[in-house]
Amino acid sequence: MANFNEIVDKIKDILCAELGERKIYDKDVASSLGINQISLATMKNRNKIPYKEILEFCAKRKISINWLLFDQIIESLYNETKKFSRISYFRDIYASAGGGALNYEDASTQITLDEEFVAHLGGAGVMKNVEAINVIGDSMEPTLTDGDIVFFDRSSTNPCRTGIYILTTPAGLFIKRLQLQANGKVALVSDNKNYSDEIINANDVRILGKVLGTLSCEV
Repeated sequence: MANFNEIVDKIKDILCAELGERKIYDKDVASSLGINQISLATMKNRNKIPYKEILEFCAKRKISINWLLFDQIIESLYNETKKFSRISYFRDIYASAGGGALNYEDASTQITLDEEFVAHLGGAGVMKNVEAINVIGDSMEPTLTDGDIVFFDRSSTNPCRTGIYILTTPAGLFIKRLQLQANGKVALVSDNKNYSDEIINANDVRILGKVLGTLSCEV
């Protein structure tokens, strides 16, 4: 995978073409990614790559994320299909880990993941059912943080004690641990101990899938 400076240099090349061949600075990269300039400088010092913002940058411009992160040209993907997986990323959809969530919709962007990250999510065998959305809120900290991208398996809808799930309720889209109760209720459990469990009727919960992994950017 490319390091932070290599990725920034590629983004500068893209912006140079967009902005008219003028000199491009780190502040221009920060602006294009929607990141504070000081935060970008901190990420640079720590070699912390802002995956979510880069995914959105590429999606808006129809640029291959593999080219930017792995220097992988599109043509070669056809010759090495076993090494890569394409999934749907709902970049405008947020599962609430706190309050207020957007509804889950169908508009998505296709992103390509390399074999190392695919293995981290559980292997190529599960990828046909994997999708990605964003986290909003802090109720699942420290496990998940606001702005993380979460990858979830839509075929895994039977809750177990150790899992985190994407689910819908009458109140919206959420990401929580689940505890089934004998009285027909379900507890939506937060990892952040500042949040109390939410108890709702089991019939009001629809599980969309189990979280397999995340991409996060820590500053």
